[in-house]
Amino acid sequence: MPANAPEITQIGSLQEPRIFTLEEAEDLFPLVRRITRDASNRLEPIKRRLENMLATDPRLVAVEKDYEAVVKCWVKKMERLGLVVQGLWLVDFDTGDGYLCWRYPELRIGHYHDHSAGFTGRRPLDEVIEELDPDWV
Repeated sequence: MPANAPEITQIGSLQEPRIFTLEEAEDLFPLVRRITRDASNRLEPIKRRLENMLATDPRLVAVEKDYEAVVKCWVKKMERLGLVVQGLWLVDFDTGDGYLCWRYPELRIGHYHDHSAGFTGRRPLDEVIEELDPDWV
């Protein structure tokens, strides 16, 4: 590949599990963060509209559909990149033995948790690397 050729992120099938090294996750991270930031920015005005609507407002169903469309689009993009979506703006990069964990608006991938642990079980990534010296580093 020529030195000035743009790098293209491979998008896979939703059925294909993807295993990441830390370097691969960090390489993909700017794209993941940008997509998430853009989706979050699109969702904010919709959330404000929902917060200010009465439950009897006839426009409520349409606004809820708009909300759902933004979230579903974001989820689909994350899954196509090989990530595991754990919640709104919360994704995991599978390392094979656990997850590199990130939640928007964090500035970097800074946490890890085992497959059996969830968000509450996440630990600082530096601590895990020092303690376990995993082969995905």
